[in-house]
Amino acid sequence: MVYYFLKYVVLGPLLRVLFRPRIEGLEHVPASGAAIVAGNHLSFADHFLMPAILKRRITFLAKSEYFTGSGLKGRLTAAFFHSIGQIPVDRTGKEAGQAAIREGLGVLRRGELLGIYPEGTRSHDGRLYKGKVGVAVMALRAGVPIVPCAMIGTFEAQPPGRVLPRIHPVVIRFGKPLDFSRYAGMENEKAILRAVTDELMYAILTLSEQEYVDRYAAEVKAELAAESTARQPRFPRMPLS
Repeated sequence: MVYYFLKYVVLGPLLRVLFRPRIEGLEHVPASGAAIVAGNHLSFADHFLMPAILKRRITFLAKSEYFTGSGLKGRLTAAFFHSIGQIPVDRTGKEAGQAAIREGLGVLRRGELLGIYPEGTRSHDGRLYKGKVGVAVMALRAGVPIVPCAMIGTFEAQPPGRVLPRIHPVVIRFGKPLDFSRYAGMENEKAILRAVTDELMYAILTLSEQEYVDRYAAEVKAELAAESTARQPRFPRMPLS
């Protein structure tokens, strides 16, 4: 109930005014039945825009930090994600990936739409990064198609670190569903999972026309953070008098 109130009464109309989204290929999203919608991830605004324009309800696997933030912003964010039925996923520890897969499969078994960002995190520079294979595992185990999606313009509207979005036009482009039924029963084969994921990322790249980086975004972010820390000036300790 809250989901549809936000979608049609509160957020939906507001987002359409702010971003004036142009939707392309919406007919490629199945009208019924389980499917995965997998897209690039450029902005925090992505979480709101795709649910707002889709005719069907979509459930995203969202990082657990969105549900545990402090302060007014943290509480509002947690309340929003809870209210629209998004699923918190802990991205730390050895079991994090398996937990996300279990939660995602639960959504698909109910015949619903599951939203995934295969890069695993937002792009910090607007480029498209290597996809993680969890999306392939879920697609093969559940036997469902993957609809590639490209968000275009959301990075310019609300890049990482910007709290309030700019008024900026956005294009949301859906591609034809990718059928991987030829790999049924092969979800434990690493080479197959990599091939499925790479085919998906190429479809997203074709739709988005981004520059592609054949590395995981999280690794690049960690390296940049380490370099930034190393550049910080270090002051010598003053001797005690």
